[in-house]
Amino acid sequence: MESMTEDRGFGRGYRGGGGLRGFKCPVCSKSVASNEMEVHFIMCLSKPRLSYNDDVLAKDAGECVICLEELQQGDTIARLPCLCIYHKSCIDSWFEINRSCPEHPSD
Repeated sequence: MESMTEDRGFGRGYRGGGGLRGFKCPVCSKSVASNEMEVHFIMCLSKPRLSYNDDVLAKDAGECVICLEELQQGDTIARLPCLCIYHKSCIDSWFEINRSCPEHPSD
């Protein structure tokens, strides 16, 4: 598959079969049809980032799906509105390039 860059700077286009088919949104990383990219891009930029409550974990709670390391008692965590929890530093890094929960991207 051959890559090409679009002049608008919205992301990377891709060719396949018979021409330009779409772009990868630099905000949400979804593939979007080229004729819908501008509207999609504006909607992504205007969508607010999730807020979260930070806390210190009282007991071990499984694995952080971002870094794949254990969430251990005493770790500083972030609890999202969907009640998913992550290391605070992991979700802060995640939110630099994404605007949704890693486990609930459509919320």
